[in-house]
Amino acid sequence: MTNRFQLSKIIMMVLATVLFISCNTGPKSSEQDQAKDSSEMTAEKEADFKISLAQWSLHNSYFGEPITDWGEFARMIKESPDSILKGDIDPMNFPELAASYDIYSIELVNTFYFSKVDDMEYWTAFKKKCDDAGVSVGLIMCDLVGNLGDSDPDERMKAVEGHYKWVDIASFLGAASIRVNAGGQGTAEELAENAVDGLSKLGAYGATKGVNIIVENHGGYSSDGAWLSGVMKSVGMENVGTLPDFGNFCVKYGTDGCEEEYDKYKGMAELMPYAKGVSAKANQFDENGNETKSDYLKIMKIVKDSGFKGYVGIEYEGKELSEDEGIKATKALLERVFDQL
Repeated sequence: MTNRFQLSKIIMMVLATVLFISCNTGPKSSEQDQAKDSSEMTAEKEADFKISLAQWSLHNSYFGEPITDWGEFARMIKESPDSILKGDIDPMNFPELAASYDIYSIELVNTFYFSKVDDMEYWTAFKKKCDDAGVSVGLIMCDLVGNLGDSDPDERMKAVEGHYKWVDIASFLGAASIRVNAGGQGTAEELAENAVDGLSKLGAYGATKGVNIIVENHGGYSSDGAWLSGVMKSVGMENVGTLPDFGNFCVKYGTDGCEEEYDKYKGMAELMPYAKGVSAKANQFDENGNETKSDYLKIMKIVKDSGFKGYVGIEYEGKELSEDEGIKATKALLERVFDQL
């Protein structure tokens, strides 16, 4: 009898122990699974979109003063490019400056390096700066190198060839793309035809170097989403695409600023199928940290729905915040929006 009682007691203790363990391990396993799922979702989002920093966000710090006369600026760039760099930061140090914001991809602007276009010692040193900072070059924004849609065939070809050196530098630095402009003269139809020709020729050269040629909506007809997407469709090359900018949809400027603006949300949707990158233009923010001229969440949903995965570049151009504060505010906004997608 005693042995039977002791045996029953032992069995009950074993069952209680098993029940206790199962009760404690069950929920814990569920919590671990949820944490794992959350971590995987975060990693997936981070893989979809990453932040890069456009060097133009710091243009006043490089130039030392705001540019008020763009005609004079263009003249100085061609005649004495280093004379415009009156600021207190050195373009050579951009990689480590970007890393200080915890940003590890950069978008260079060629106007800060006009005097260095043939200086491979400089670019070798710059590449080492990138490697030391753990920073990669995503693209080079190219301006003042000629109109790829010029109505004069000789001038158009001159512009095409003028971009070759920047393609070469991009290739050397490991950059995926150079950003170009589809400017020129004539009607929308005439400019489109000429731009297709110029972009196709430059695209052919870029293909030999493994470099994309991407066009930003950058004023005039290029800020018309239907026009630029039509040009892309006509070019029909894998390495020729777009760099949709959240804010550059003004198709006509007047003395008091933009007189006619293309619907930016429609334009983004039209340009995203050809996008090789995205530019997050920022000017000013409200008390909640939202950009006042562009609905970032609405735009990024358009970007996501297009199937795009890659870098979204910060390009701050505001006046209310300092360039440093503007970069930080844009980064914080993008990170918040990424979490909401």
